[in-house]
Amino acid sequence: MRIASVLVGLLLVLLGLAPTAPAHAQSPLRLNEFMAGPARDWDGSGTFSSRDDEWVEVVNAGATSLALDGFIITDGDSLPRFALSGSLAPGDHRMVTGKESYDWEKATGHPAFGLSLANSGDAVMLWQVVGAETLRVDAYTYTSHEAAADRAMGRSPDATGAWVIFDALDPYTGTTPPQGNGCAPTPGAANACGSTPVRSVPWGRLRTIYR
Repeated sequence: MRIASVLVGLLLVLLGLAPTAPAHAQSPLRLNEFMAGPARDWDGSGTFSSRDDEWVEVVNAGATSLALDGFIITDGDSLPRFALSGSLAPGDHRMVTGKESYDWEKATGHPAFGLSLANSGDAVMLWQVVGAETLRVDAYTYTSHEAAADRAMGRSPDATGAWVIFDALDPYTGTTPPQGNGCAPTPGAANACGSTPVRSVPWGRLRTIYR
């Protein structure tokens, strides 16, 4: 599936249908946290799916409400995976699951792979359509140890901080940066744990938080 995705991505680039512009857009919307290697039911469907339970979270780091129309999430292939819509209040978070991505791709006639975040390493990218251009807003490239089971990559603090591994569910003991912070993933909520290691949180407790 990964090879097919790359081939389709190259085709879309040649046809001018995928984001390719190197310029950056100035926007308060930021990538804030994501999970490329889920091992649990993160989308709340009641069943686990390695495709559907991937997720990407964005945050509005601005001081006013932000319209989300025109913002697109892709992986490193720059294939459109999900187009955001609606609005986001200052400081609010929006979590996009692999299931939402897959459903959007099917509904809009795009190749349907979900978020397609490779466990061996990939990139998460945020784009904005501005007039005739598609401009890059934010991006993060990760490696395999950041995509291990139920490890989330997130900014600490929200929006502006360095990327660290939220690894309470699967502690990282290696030496390759970035390091883990001992915190649990927080999809759709602020990364409030900071960089101080904390005790692991039972999955049952996490499920009650995310309901």
